Amino acid sequence: MSQIKDFLDEKVIQYNQPGFITLDPISIPHRFSKKQDIEISGFFAAILAWGQRKTIINKCLELFSLMDNAPYDFLLQHQEEDLKSLLNFKHRTFNEVDTLYFIHFLSWYYRQFDSLEDAFLIGQTGMRDSMESILTRFHEYFFSLPDAPSRTKKHIATPARKAACKRINMYLRWMVRDDAKGVDFGLWKKIHPSQLICPCDLHVDRVARKLGLITRKQTDWQTALELTDRLREFDPEDPVKYDFALFGLGVEEKF
Repeated sequence: MSQIKDFLDEKVIQYNQPGFITLDPISIPHRFSKKQDIEISGFFAAILAWGQRKTIINKCLELFSLMDNAPYDFLLQHQEEDLKSLLNFKHRTFNEVDTLYFIHFLSWYYRQFDSLEDAFLIGQTGMRDSMESILTRFHEYFFSLPDAPSRTKKHIATPARKAACKRINMYLRWMVRDDAKGVDFGLWKKIHPSQLICPCDLHVDRVARKLGLITRKQTDWQTALELTDRLREFDPEDPVKYDFALFGLGVEEKF
């Protein structure tokens, strides 16, 4: 395993650098400087991260152009009339119903809280709650408003449904990790990098299996936990940094 660790450490150095940003959905929140704009744009970019990266980035650019490229101001100040332009937005199965509910919840939320981080801390019972608890409660909280459409719930995964939760785990990596490499933001300090779960997408899953880091046949929440537990053997404080290595090997090197 020491050889695999050394190999992955090299790949982390190779891919966890600013050159990674341009072709990745994380480029979307990097277009903003205000904390709330980074949180909001990152949240949408992660949730819409489905399909080819170029398409994801273009759809996010389209969405935020409809918010005058000021998502935080749009959430707090928009009028009913301003929502009409969003009715034409669609990406894969994410349609206008989903867009309007996301806007509705985030508008309601940011009128009460300064940071979206607090939405992931609702009902926290200890300093280091499990990520399973954090994500389960966040899903329940996000869809707790009276008019939450049932169809929209599929767009934010939850461990309660055994999902691997790759997009929301990716979002948390962006917001929580702070390694001065210029890729992840490290805006949030109440969740620790050691709590994060590796985003288990198709490329990461494939490479991790080839390296013997995953033995579970299906890809679900338990698989994400299995992979992260193995990565914690390499770095218990920051296991998810290896997401860069596994994803880079899969996408850039077709490992």
